[in-house]
Amino acid sequence: MSGTWSHVLSWLCSIPSPTGEELALCDSLETRLRESRPDLAVRRHRDSLLVELSAPSDDRMHILLAGHLDTVRTQHDGPVRIEGDRLFGPGAADMKSGLALMLGLAESPLPIAPGLGITLAFYSGEEGPYADNQLDLLLADASLEEHLPDFAVCLEPSDNVLQLGCMGTLHARVTFGGQTAHSARPWQGDNALYRAVPFLDELSKLEPRRHELDGLVFTEVTAATMAQGGTGRNVIPGSFWVNVNHRFPPGVAVKDAIQRVHELVAGRAAVEVVDAAPSALPHRSHPLVQALLDSGVRDVAPKQAWTDVGRLAARGVPAVNFGPGVQAQAHQRNEWTSLQQLDHGWVLLTAWLRRAAGLARSS
Repeated sequence: MSGTWSHVLSWLCSIPSPTGEELALCDSLETRLRESRPDLAVRRHRDSLLVELSAPSDDRMHILLAGHLDTVRTQHDGPVRIEGDRLFGPGAADMKSGLALMLGLAESPLPIAPGLGITLAFYSGEEGPYADNQLDLLLADASLEEHLPDFAVCLEPSDNVLQLGCMGTLHARVTFGGQTAHSARPWQGDNALYRAVPFLDELSKLEPRRHELDGLVFTEVTAATMAQGGTGRNVIPGSFWVNVNHRFPPGVAVKDAIQRVHELVAGRAAVEVVDAAPSALPHRSHPLVQALLDSGVRDVAPKQAWTDVGRLAARGVPAVNFGPGVQAQAHQRNEWTSLQQLDHGWVLLTAWLRRAAGLARSS
């Protein structure tokens, strides 16, 4: 595959797929796979595809590789293009570089790891709310329910660094109540915005909490990210809400994270959880994690953000984050990724799959 990544990634980036508009890319990917590999089992669920490179079975180790089709809406000052080692395009780093490796595996003329069951999940809706993520549709496919993956890799951009575990995340709308009044006579009302000020001040002074697991440090943080209130410039606001984003470490359950937010609010406002996603443990001692380390990955680090590693963990599937995209370019204007890094990612991924096949044979 060396030298072909510019064509594969350019093709993926040339088909816009912002969250909610993944249909065109899903259609194109399905058509391409059915034409190039009519022997593969390709099953579609809404705007997502499940592709069996080799069918899972009771006597095969089953590996799932997962990548989301959608991108965030970013601004680009030109078309998809290559400048030196950099390929510029929407989603080039997050995460069409990972999709390129998955497509490369599907279109590879020779089996990379004979004896393994390998399934590819191309899914929509990752960048949106947790409930809209279509990976759940694929995980509910009869083949995966019958043969649960033994291990999974989310090919999120990580600069070819192995990122273990993931933080959980929840968004809570914290609403402070008051009483409207004319702003010329504020004493006749109760300013909801002012009621929120002590809480916001406390949030601004919260120190990060650090938690060590498997020799990795995960940092718990809480921040106000949005706020809204009032009905007019000359009206004392009778309601004011703040979006509180709480990021919690592996080993902490969603219910305990919700309780933490309630403790911070301390009954001063109404709390409504609008989105929540579970954390995932690092699994640093897992044999397939060790096999990735032995395959030459550049480094190992904790995943401070949330990824679908958390969703897989909730289903009992150990998973890691590992992908060739330039992590710092995710969600950036004029997003780009390194073609050399993509080529190296292919070398690491295929070396790992061969090691995994060896482990499967010896078990």
